[in-house]
Amino acid sequence: MSHRDASSTSDKPYAVQRTDEEWRAILSPAEYQVLRQAGTEPAFRGEYTDTKTQGVYSCRACGTELFRSDTKFESHCGWPSFYSPLAGDTVEYIEDRAFGMKRVEVRCANCGSHLGHVFEGEGYDTPTDQRYCINSISLRLQPDDDTAPQA
Repeated sequence: MSHRDASSTSDKPYAVQRTDEEWRAILSPAEYQVLRQAGTEPAFRGEYTDTKTQGVYSCRACGTELFRSDTKFESHCGWPSFYSPLAGDTVEYIEDRAFGMKRVEVRCANCGSHLGHVFEGEGYDTPTDQRYCINSISLRLQPDDDTAPQA
């Protein structure tokens, strides 16, 4: 089921353009449902919800680097949370009025894939007072090379 509606579409031409059939061919059904149909994975089940591995989180659909592990924090909301994207232009923001509420959807600025939502003013002790609530299935973690134990 798609969670996108007419008020949450973008007319932006993305650098990575694929047909619906091409997206379905490269993404699993669960990845497609979240990344391309703005779905949500179940809370507390994503592979990166509790990981502490240092590295860079990239878009699972196109590989664009989006977040660093040093901006990830424990929000206990059931999804990985970050207080800032890697660079401001790596994500785009779309007003989302689905389900009768106003939220801000976060998408990959390179391919338009749904990542999650960003919330402000929740009182977390972070430098930005923002919580990027991101689906694990929208991301792929590339661990830093220096995460191996030191001798």
